[in-house]
Amino acid sequence: MKVSRVAGSMIRDCKSHGFFDGQNCPACNDEGKFIMSDRERDILGRRMAGILRHFPEKFDLEMDLNGWVDIREMVEALTKRDRRMHWLRPHHIRAVSETCTKGRYDVRGDMVRATYAHTVEIELDLPTDDTPNLLYYPCSPDEEEHLLEHGIKPGDRKHVHLSKTVTAAANAGHVHHHRPIIIEVDCIQMEANGDSIYHAGTTVYLTEEVEGRYCAVVEAEHPEILVSIAGWEEEEAAAAEEE
Repeated sequence: MKVSRVAGSMIRDCKSHGFFDGQNCPACNDEGKFIMSDRERDILGRRMAGILRHFPEKFDLEMDLNGWVDIREMVEALTKRDRRMHWLRPHHIRAVSETCTKGRYDVRGDMVRATYAHTVEIELDLPTDDTPNLLYYPCSPDEEEHLLEHGIKPGDRKHVHLSKTVTAAANAGHVHHHRPIIIEVDCIQMEANGDSIYHAGTTVYLTEEVEGRYCAVVEAEHPEILVSIAGWEEEEAAAAEEE
């Protein structure tokens, strides 16, 4: 069961409904069993991201063609490398995966993989059905004209990452740009012309590249952009007051 993460919380396990964030199961209010603290989750999440997206070889782990790594072997490699992680067991990997609201990881049987943001070479076997008619990509104002003319390339990643909503794209872009421009991608035309679009995380889609003819700029007055900007301005004002 995947639920929203509660700030300052922990991961617990409900016998009836699985892993959850917080003190009580959101489905039945049961306290459940303590699994790991926020700090432990963050440490493990960073290690998982590094191994599954970028450098499995640094931990002497084998990754198959589709990005899968054996969970038990990962646990052994992590505890061997860092004795402070002596508490780590396979169910902790599953807990991080199942409580990640962005769908960063996929667990099947005894294997785990990252669903997107790879820099290692893998062959995607992700679903390609039920793609939205439109997807979105954030960029800086300086990149806008170039992307509209030349299209979107993956850069240092293996695939272009597209967002399901304007809000998701805006928040992803705000990490790197003060006020990102949002590019709208015509997925109907892309797929009609033979381009594959893969559903990776909860709101993330992947493709090899996006030609400029499929791109258009979302209007600055789009309601989701205005709401996003209002939220950023509140955060900026709160940060300024703390200084």
